[in-house]
Amino acid sequence: MAAKSTVKDGIVHVEQENGKTLAYSEGSGVRLIEKDGLLFKDLAKTGELLPYEDWRLSAEERARDLASRLTVEEIAGLMLYSPHQMVPPVAGGPFGGTFDGKSFAESGKEPWELSDQQKEFMSADHIRHILMTQVKSAETAAKWSNELQKNAESMRLGIPVNISTDPRNGAKGSEGGEEFRNAGGDVSKWPEGVGFAATFDPAVVKQFAEDASREYRALGITTALGPQIDLCTEPRWMRFMDTLGENLEMSKKFVKAYCDGMQTTEGEKNGWGRESVNTMVKHWPGGGTGEAGRDAHYAYGEYAVYPENNSEEHRKPFTEAAFKLDGPTGCASAVMPYYTVSWGLDVKNHKNVGNSYSEYLIKDLLREKYAFPGVVCTDWGITADPDPNMDAFASRCYNMEQYSEPERMLIAIMNGVDQFGGNDKAEPIIKAYEIGSEKYGKDVMDERFRLSATRLLINIFRCGLFEDPYLDPAESAKVVGCEEFVRHGYGAQQKSVVMLKNRNSALPLKKGLKIYVPKRHISEQRAFFRGIIPAHDEDPVSDAVISKYGTRVSDPKDADVAIVFVESPSCNAYSTDDVKNGGNGYLPITLQYRPYTATEAREVSIAGGDWRESFTNRTYKGKTNTAYNEADLDIILEARQAMGDKPVIVCLSMRNPTIVSEFEREVDGLIADFGVSRSAVLDVVFGGYDPTGRLPIQMPKDMATVEHQCEDKALDMDPHVDEAGNAYDYGFGLSYEGVIGPKE
Repeated sequence: MAAKSTVKDGIVHVEQENGKTLAYSEGSGVRLIEKDGLLFKDLAKTGELLPYEDWRLSAEERARDLASRLTVEEIAGLMLYSPHQMVPPVAGGPFGGTFDGKSFAESGKEPWELSDQQKEFMSADHIRHILMTQVKSAETAAKWSNELQKNAESMRLGIPVNISTDPRNGAKGSEGGEEFRNAGGDVSKWPEGVGFAATFDPAVVKQFAEDASREYRALGITTALGPQIDLCTEPRWMRFMDTLGENLEMSKKFVKAYCDGMQTTEGEKNGWGRESVNTMVKHWPGGGTGEAGRDAHYAYGEYAVYPENNSEEHRKPFTEAAFKLDGPTGCASAVMPYYTVSWGLDVKNHKNVGNSYSEYLIKDLLREKYAFPGVVCTDWGITADPDPNMDAFASRCYNMEQYSEPERMLIAIMNGVDQFGGNDKAEPIIKAYEIGSEKYGKDVMDERFRLSATRLLINIFRCGLFEDPYLDPAESAKVVGCEEFVRHGYGAQQKSVVMLKNRNSALPLKKGLKIYVPKRHISEQRAFFRGIIPAHDEDPVSDAVISKYGTRVSDPKDADVAIVFVESPSCNAYSTDDVKNGGNGYLPITLQYRPYTATEAREVSIAGGDWRESFTNRTYKGKTNTAYNEADLDIILEARQAMGDKPVIVCLSMRNPTIVSEFEREVDGLIADFGVSRSAVLDVVFGGYDPTGRLPIQMPKDMATVEHQCEDKALDMDPHVDEAGNAYDYGFGLSYEGVIGPKE
């Protein structure tokens, strides 16, 4: 046996000539076992080699063995997800933490040390799936990951921690170019989801996934809560930007590129290895069909509808792409159902309940018809009792209110759900086990729980965490946000920018001009968590960024050009004031800036009904709504008036398709982006990049066409036609020379 052993920061690394590299904490109690001339970690601390400790066996064999050794309480812990973890936690923030009972600032602790709450949920509730949000730096993330793994390794059976993340590489809101590094983990910056679709190039998505997986592993992350593969056929949906577009065939290509790039470690026989990250594709059976664009984070948006009976198409990004990858890993590791009640899809039991509670959608379709073998994890916070307030953020046990939380969990588990997103207490799952044992028999529940444990453990084994879960913080700092990855990301940002209008070849502009950039005003608005954001003004771009392209001036009279940065219209979809005044609370979601009255909306909603409401018709016909950022239109029109014959260029950042007919004929240039940095947009404006991006969506001509389109049907709107006769349809885009084509 030839092996080389080193010790650093209390972690022993052992490299063996014909076997896996092993690493363990000196203080964990773990030692090595020698068998057949090879070394293995004695995670169970028994002195003998158990099957789950034998890296020569498959991940499936090892997972089944380990699952057979777990208590019900330990399995319940595997089925949980930690609350969002900020590293270090911010005092007074929504996801705080203490250290020996003190705040982080008062404790004198290092930012990577474990909080009281982290130690508690790992030991008392046996949690091994931890969701990381903000982190101070890559080095901090690596050291924190090491502390988590040391703690886990010291416990019974030594099950490592599987750290996960929501997408963290989006460039929206950033300013800089290739030199940009983000303090939230230093990761490279790329377009948001629909921005990838605007490149029309799956190779860009594959490059992102390969780079991001390297960065994630350097941060300690082994599960990505994505990609979001819903077809965005409903233009008003607030999560539109995070999808990969509404064209099915292109979406399937992007899904395969993303999952293969994330999960595959080159050179490994089955694709799994040190660079692999599990993907959790979302949201089954497709979350992009919320009626009238309302979102199911909120009870007023719980219903997904299918007026064209087109639900099968929304499943195909899963069934024909995520479950049939081209690469060696074969299938996405996990699936997340959406919060929605998929209205009318249950042809078996005819129950309109949240997707995870639907026997037909999870057991009959996902598990049996499509034979999905991996983890099914609910979206966050679906099991808790609902809030009596219709407008509350946390009320997602849709149409399951009559059951207790353990009963809800049991129903989901028996459907085929393995894990509960956002649930951090084991007691309700243990109670679900007890109720199930009485109802179905203890043997049935034991078998069912161990099946979930096996599925969950497979994803940990595949990434090599049982052999070596530890990181070199200095190496992590070199990998995350390295020059190569940042360059790739910035190139993708540029490639995703779409030029829609270029009157009289106004673009590209010459550098060195005097530039007028008006400030934006946003009215009082509802935040994601439904709190109030006061009205405020904001500067859309810093002087430092503008100075790379020209000189910023405060008076348009002194300017050579006006560059107006705006965002797509955003509004509130539900009004408690309307309820107080005798209405039903529902408002139209508008994609135009000026006040919109929904004269052509449905008389009667397709779906409806809630225990807090005395009606089922959620119509908003005849009601008026106004965008929070209506003033974006004002600054465009004011710039036009002030600039006279001098060019006005609008840079539109789109979370959703936008009614541009309100201003298009008043401007000389129109640039659209889907979540990229200001520098990437300005490169197109000033000739640093001849645009290649094309619309991955349709830009509707007016709100009437939005009202008449069907939530579940792709590309069914009449597009805007500009003064040059160009239709802003799927696949349209301009280069400096003219129309790019042909479209796919």
